[in-house]
Amino acid sequence: MALSHLAILKAKPKDKPYLLSDGEGLHLQIDTSGSKLWRLRYRFGGKANMMSFGAFPAVSLTDAREKRNEIKKQIAAGINPSLRRKLDKINASSGNSFGAVADEYLANLKANGAAEITVSKNRWLLEDLAAPIRKRPVNDVLPAELLDILKKIEASGRRDTAHRLRSVMGAVFRLAVATLRATNDPTYALRGALLKVRVRHRAAITDEKELGHFLVSLDEYVGWPVVQSAFQFLILTMSRPGDVRGMKMT
Repeated sequence: MALSHLAILKAKPKDKPYLLSDGEGLHLQIDTSGSKLWRLRYRFGGKANMMSFGAFPAVSLTDAREKRNEIKKQIAAGINPSLRRKLDKINASSGNSFGAVADEYLANLKANGAAEITVSKNRWLLEDLAAPIRKRPVNDVLPAELLDILKKIEASGRRDTAHRLRSVMGAVFRLAVATLRATNDPTYALRGALLKVRVRHRAAITDEKELGHFLVSLDEYVGWPVVQSAFQFLILTMSRPGDVRGMKMT
């Protein structure tokens, strides 16, 4: 028999919790403390489940019935109500912005032992260059928004930076997909949308005789000793020129 508002008001606590049925799996649990909690019993995938709808009177009889009907619609459509509730909680949390997911991505980089310079470069890309979308819900960001950001960077002559930003933003969106905060990676739609990077070839000695002449000249160099030492260190270790320039003597 279906419940009525008056019957709910008259329900009194007993020595043990008990249930008042409204039909179709919906019950009102009366606890020994006098609290009245809505419960829905349902089956999905052949398994029995229980879901809470909140307490009466904050959730009225009408509200509880509407929630029950919504769950029935989800089950009929093949949707797991329990999983759907978890997804809704995730989407409603403050951690679903692009900036929040980007911060998690940076934290993962650091935790995985990435070099500080790598973390710093990624932070600059995601905090400074991607600033226009940091507060946007990560699942709502459109490819057109990303393209607008990337094209502005590209127009400034920094094609390589635009490509790197697209790649890093793609990693953030994939993290969002993996954590159920987004359904797709919008950077995927931007393949081929950016101009190719201009490759600038650096001068290099590729002939062994020319290299020999250079080494002899380096030994005979009479200028600043630190310049000679830097070249010798670079040749022996194959370090990056920028790293060698930034070295300090201790």
